[in-house]
Amino acid sequence: MTRRPLLRSLLLFALLPLAAAAATPEPAPVEGTDYEVIEGGAPFAPVKGKVEVVEVFGYTCIHCAHFQPKVSAWAKKNAKAVNFIPVAAPFGGSWQPYAKAYYAAQVLGVAEKTHDAMFLALHTDGALPLRNATAGEIAPFYARYGVDPAAFQAAYDGADVAARVAKAEQFIRRSGVEGTPMLVINGRYRVTGHDADDVLRIADQLVARERDGKTR
Repeated sequence: MTRRPLLRSLLLFALLPLAAAAATPEPAPVEGTDYEVIEGGAPFAPVKGKVEVVEVFGYTCIHCAHFQPKVSAWAKKNAKAVNFIPVAAPFGGSWQPYAKAYYAAQVLGVAEKTHDAMFLALHTDGALPLRNATAGEIAPFYARYGVDPAAFQAAYDGADVAARVAKAEQFIRRSGVEGTPMLVINGRYRVTGHDADDVLRIADQLVARERDGKTR
């Protein structure tokens, strides 16, 4: 007669530590460990009512390719609160052609639908050269999305792309970004987590902090 209530009580006691653990809030992010404050920083393209989260990335960066599915899902989940902006880093060398290609795709209106596919073409399919790519070698990739190769070349070499590259370079220098992928929150914080999940956890907390109007 007493076994069932006793068993129920034992189960409740066993579940108490799990419930307590679930209720424990995430530790607050620590300056110098989880993020760095950007002195003199500024947003890239602020939008009223939203927290800006810039991802500085490079198509040739394998870590960016691994991060892309997670950060893309995170950005969609937080779209109401966050203005998420990918910024291609024109660091020079093999980075420069693909940064220009990204901004050319923006000018031509195909950046969103080609973004994920570019990572796959470089790091999974091997359909594009990782080093010393030319506009002529990159153009056939965008042709699959309806972009005329001549139009791509014109955009790639055009003043609009040059201006976007210059803006990216200025933001990257101002924000102290030296590697990718890197999240910059409201031009104020560089996130320095130790893996993708940690970076996004810290980003969640810093976004909440900015929405609450706290400065540090």
